[in-house]
Amino acid sequence: MTQDPITLYRSMLLIRECEAQLNDLFAKNVFPGYIHSYLGQEACAVGVCSGLNDTDYVVSNHRGRGHYLAKGMALKPMMAEMLGKATGICGGRGGEMHAADPALGILGGNGIVGAGMPIGAGAALAAQMDGLGAVSVVFFGEGASNNGAFGETLNVAAAWKLPLIMVCENNLYAEMTPFVQTVGQPDVAARATGYGVASEIVDGNDVLAVRAAAGRAVDRARAGDGPTLLELKTYRWGGHFEGDPRKYRTRNEEAEWKARCPVARFRRHLLAEVGVEEDRLVTLEAAVAAEVAEAVTFALDSPLPAPETALLKVFA
Repeated sequence: MTQDPITLYRSMLLIRECEAQLNDLFAKNVFPGYIHSYLGQEACAVGVCSGLNDTDYVVSNHRGRGHYLAKGMALKPMMAEMLGKATGICGGRGGEMHAADPALGILGGNGIVGAGMPIGAGAALAAQMDGLGAVSVVFFGEGASNNGAFGETLNVAAAWKLPLIMVCENNLYAEMTPFVQTVGQPDVAARATGYGVASEIVDGNDVLAVRAAAGRAVDRARAGDGPTLLELKTYRWGGHFEGDPRKYRTRNEEAEWKARCPVARFRRHLLAEVGVEEDRLVTLEAAVAAEVAEAVTFALDSPLPAPETALLKVFA
């Protein structure tokens, strides 16, 4: 848990640089499979996770690296996992969509749309039964809110007053479909009322606003007052996956959202409002870039898992 603005900025930089490097590896045909970039959504993960403890739970989705890093997953094992290497946090078995670090409460990503929501509720129930004050956070996209698991999770969380925080990162597009074409009410948070659940709509590109709203939700959950649905309005810079031609939206729209870049926005805040020196930020940015480059080298140089280990850690 941190309130230090420099630490918040560093976390967003780390995610931004990791995404840029991994996208580059994908373009060079080095990355195995598809990659779902988190570029543009950095303030969401950092704003939420900066108010959590190691004992709190996080359940992610297919676009999860921002969540992993913001919750504290070590950079080199995370990077190696993305490339399917034996030195990865899951030994190369989780890959892009299914990395996990239970020691930090990171219960994993999920390639099935909406499937993380009931898992998050289960973790919240376990936290409630433990009675130690932990909370569970589940990240999902607006498209997943049209999945039946969304309503089922909200209902049981409300009925049992689970310490669950449901975080909808509304980046406007469910794969290639504009969300507004599939719903009559474009604000996902509005649905919470029918379940008796507290909710907030937040500017997902403002890390401080996200952190404040998440803090209120965490306090409510720890006090035993039940779940909260947070809707973070944001935008993914790339397509649903890297290589997606993005014919369903305009380049002008993309440019407008990039002008609202959460990283650049917070950088301006640090300079103008906090009084941080430009040189300090430049030094920090160079250090983060070097750290990520070192992690990429580590991952590329790491071995693939040995074939004879294929059935290790397989439980079903």
